[in-house]
Amino acid sequence: MNAEKNKSMFAAGISLFSNIALTLIKLIVGVLFKSGVLIADGIHNAGDVIASATAFGSMRISSQPADEDHPYGHGKAEVVGAGIVAVILLLAAIWIGYSSIEVLFGPPPEAHLIALIAAFISLVWKQWLYMYTMKIGKQSKSKALIATAYDHLADVYASAAAVVGITLALVGDWTGITLLKYGDPAAGIIVAVLVLKLAYEMGKDAVDILMDRTVDPDKIKQFASLVRAVREVKRIDRLRAREHGQYILVDVRASIPGHLSIQEGHDISREIKKAIKDAHEDVDEVLVHLNPWYAEDDLKAISAKKRK
Repeated sequence: MNAEKNKSMFAAGISLFSNIALTLIKLIVGVLFKSGVLIADGIHNAGDVIASATAFGSMRISSQPADEDHPYGHGKAEVVGAGIVAVILLLAAIWIGYSSIEVLFGPPPEAHLIALIAAFISLVWKQWLYMYTMKIGKQSKSKALIATAYDHLADVYASAAAVVGITLALVGDWTGITLLKYGDPAAGIIVAVLVLKLAYEMGKDAVDILMDRTVDPDKIKQFASLVRAVREVKRIDRLRAREHGQYILVDVRASIPGHLSIQEGHDISREIKKAIKDAHEDVDEVLVHLNPWYAEDDLKAISAKKRK
């Protein structure tokens, strides 16, 4: 786990450094050569610096062990970080959309080849960052790093649109076709819509986890099969599970024969926990509550159903 955590922290550090470098490149080139989409993308990248720093900080907090105030650990710190990244993406989408629409109502901006080169470098760089951080994020089950990867994906969209937009604007300058000269801000509007969609999906996922939404139903079925496989378990009375950042907490309430001793009940509880945790590495804790079961209880329940 420590090796995976170190990999995640390293990936988050690379993301932070890259976002700082790309922000400077885009803003400097965008201002010097008056590329609206590149300036908008640079401002978006400035938000990415905050997003990367937030992800980096939340990952450091989530790695801290449980304490008296946080007995279930600090895993949700990463989810909070992912939510903040979603808000930053939302604000970036609004800014990119607004600035692009504003340009459409003015004279077409002049396109420059250097702006196109800067956008292309950003596209390649961000595509690599997206693949790298997503791979490490999934391996370590880090919500914050996966959110950072999606943030990089938003930049891939933005840079791809910038490349297309600036290229169209250059073609417009060379051919004299006025409509093509607006390719730069038109691309910015498309970017705004794509980034807005990403922000919504990331924000929804973060809110669902913070609100303790249950895990995937198929995973619940897998947990239930493992519990039923324990020989002494006669009935599952309740089974719940929720994500807590990069790990899952499972709550099991099961019935076992009422004549068993406390020691036997304790051993069964440990067997249930071991079965689930051995089969699912992403499960950090299994809380087990055992109820007494008697054969006549099931007979009464069957009779009651028949009468209905």
